[in-house]
Amino acid sequence: MRPESGETLDSIKDIKLFQAKQGYRFSIDAVLLEHFISAKRLEKGIELGAGSGVVSILLAKRLKHLGIIAVEIQKALAERARRNVLLNNLDGAVEILDKDIKDLRKIFAANKFDFVFSNPPFRKTRTGRLSISEERAVARHEIEITLPDLIKTASYLLKHSGKFFLIYHPFRLAELIMLLQKSRLEPKRARFIHSKAGEEAKMVLIEAVKGSGTWLKVEPPLYLYEDNAEYTPELKNILDV
Repeated sequence: MRPESGETLDSIKDIKLFQAKQGYRFSIDAVLLEHFISAKRLEKGIELGAGSGVVSILLAKRLKHLGIIAVEIQKALAERARRNVLLNNLDGAVEILDKDIKDLRKIFAANKFDFVFSNPPFRKTRTGRLSISEERAVARHEIEITLPDLIKTASYLLKHSGKFFLIYHPFRLAELIMLLQKSRLEPKRARFIHSKAGEEAKMVLIEAVKGSGTWLKVEPPLYLYEDNAEYTPELKNILDV
């Protein structure tokens, strides 16, 4: 398989990916989310907003017992994700579904999945500069899905005691926790991500459990860069570099 016109062929860890030269391209957030997901005792997962499929593909490579459905509303991205699944010989482990997340209640019965994961858009439509690329705009801004809709869908899909993993921006953390608890998803584990030591957090990783009691473990912070702009040893280990 070769990249099509307007695409690049890239690699991260032990996978290869076709990506658009000008449209949506995955960021380090996707790799950090995949690394955060603990699903050794889980079997059936669903990704809400798969992009080019990077998180699901990395996860299926790491945990070979999983069966994953990756949902992506943008048809061009969904088709690229399908090709990426084939490129990495994971067509038996990852299924790409080009559907609107808000329509999943019509497709799946409630309480069907062991875990749900997402790297959702975190900017409301009237905040920040909207990208001229539709793929990038939908990935960053709540154009196709809002945070309340995402969380309600995750809760609907999850079994009791099922896990919801996501990466999000700290400036909406209070809203995120309120919405999670409203949908019976109790935050159980959190880790803040900082560019460097001494700087404010740029992202936060959250694991929530459906129907669980109230307690939260905050893990040590993850720093991405040393003072000399080199990756930290932990990030190098995550990226396998």
